[in-house]
Amino acid sequence: MCLLAIAWKVHPRYPLIFAGNRDEFHERPARAAHWWADAPQVFGGRDLEAGGAWLGVRRDGRFAVVTNFREPDRRPEDLRSRGELPLRFLAEPISASEYRDLLQRERDQYAGFNLLFGDPLRDAMYYFSNRAKQAVSLAPGVHALSNHLLDTPWPKVRRLRERFDLEVARGAPSAERLLEMLADTTPAAEHELPNSGVSRDWERLLSPARIVSSVYGTRASTVVMIDASGQILFHERSFAPDGSVSGEVTQRFGGPVDE
Repeated sequence: MCLLAIAWKVHPRYPLIFAGNRDEFHERPARAAHWWADAPQVFGGRDLEAGGAWLGVRRDGRFAVVTNFREPDRRPEDLRSRGELPLRFLAEPISASEYRDLLQRERDQYAGFNLLFGDPLRDAMYYFSNRAKQAVSLAPGVHALSNHLLDTPWPKVRRLRERFDLEVARGAPSAERLLEMLADTTPAAEHELPNSGVSRDWERLLSPARIVSSVYGTRASTVVMIDASGQILFHERSFAPDGSVSGEVTQRFGGPVDE
């Protein structure tokens, strides 16, 4: 994932509302959201190169999503895949607080990352970056994240957070409207472009919410809504290199009736 927004303990019906785009090189093989054979309680996409995941949800509501931390001049070798981070939390029998402590100990085994993870139905959500001082309990509210620290006001982060906040405040969030926000291909104005360590051309390419490019771009947009009864909506829309929709997955599960 490279751009996301999350509403935590804001909406009276949904403890957690999430919308995010996964950006990646198109040549990197991946599988769209599905029930994992090696962890049958987990639904989400999988990276077929390193075997990890960028986003997943368990039937019991446990949730995790990772983004890379953009630092192009820092390329250490022999590190673990960041795709392990959501996978381990979702597949292993470990509590959110135990995983928080484990991440503190193992933080230097990975390249730079941001991880949002937790058990929203048990009132536990954390944000951890190994480029920050320590894991923190996610404060109630609307947050947005890209490839820097949480709520860093890059133009696309700021715009998505503002639009997401308005949608949540409407009272009945719509998955389709959240996907429309993620589909915004408007680039940032030249004077707004951040200086994140890549070339100016790449800053322009990466500045929209949804990136369309034949080499690197938004591969999938995902909405997850978890209500207070534990019912989960997972809606994923996948994209081809030309920006056209290449697939769509909708799954409802959890709660009193597991469909």
